[in-house]
Amino acid sequence: MEAVPKVNIDGLYLEDMLMDDAISGIVPFYEEIEPQPPADPDEEGDAEGQPEEEAEPEITGYIVGVPVMPGLFMPRFDIPAWEAYQDDLQAAESDYRQAYDEWQVQPEDERAEPPTYVAPEMPTLWIEGLTPEEIDELTRPQPQEPNEVDRLGSEIVARELEAMELRQQNEAQGAQIVGLELRLLSLENS
Repeated sequence: MEAVPKVNIDGLYLEDMLMDDAISGIVPFYEEIEPQPPADPDEEGDAEGQPEEEAEPEITGYIVGVPVMPGLFMPRFDIPAWEAYQDDLQAAESDYRQAYDEWQVQPEDERAEPPTYVAPEMPTLWIEGLTPEEIDELTRPQPQEPNEVDRLGSEIVARELEAMELRQQNEAQGAQIVGLELRLLSLENS
């Protein structure tokens, strides 16, 4: 069993599905169409006795034999890039067969090394399905509501600040009282 990606018709990743056999490339899957019973159970087909044509199922997505690249927020399989890559593969195989056929018809004593097949490099097929703006929105830190412990901690800090302010006011008033008492004493002594 192997887990392979399943994508919608636009290539957006849907889920992984388990497959018995390994696949390479992409394989379409179709919408399920429920068979419609004939209008009259005794008759099959249309009014002229012809069997009704079954509706052709629509492709609703693909099973992809290329593993999803990690690090994507919303992976999207680039189906046009895959199709272009398949065209490049066919062209490279055709060029190789033509070069090999030309090499093979040459007399053996005039032949150089046989041509080698060089496959085109596979492009990056999994791309990001979200825009940079959507990614910014997803990754922006979200404001969190404080939990009960945080709320109580904030209240304690606020009460301690109030108590410190009252102490400072008391000290200032105490200093004023001492100053007034000293002045009163100096006035009495004079």
